[in-house]
Amino acid sequence: MKVQNITNIDKFFQVIDSCKGKVELVTGEGDRLNLKSKLSQFVSLANIFSNGEIPELEIIAYEREDVEKLIKFMMSE
Repeated sequence: MKVQNITNIDKFFQVIDSCKGKVELVTGEGDRLNLKSKLSQFVSLANIFSNGEIPELEIIAYEREDVEKLIKFMMSE
């Protein structure tokens, strides 16, 4: 799923952390990074957050309830 225009980064990661299953970020090169890993959150995404907003990401959530949780977050953003 594509995630766009996230301005509340803290809330975004709270939602990610609350997910029960694996949530991955798909990089431009096609690599998949575990977004539930704090190291991945800080190191892999540091350049995306340089202006305080996430313009667009592709993420994969494997559990249905996690997908629903992420969609609910995006709709409230």
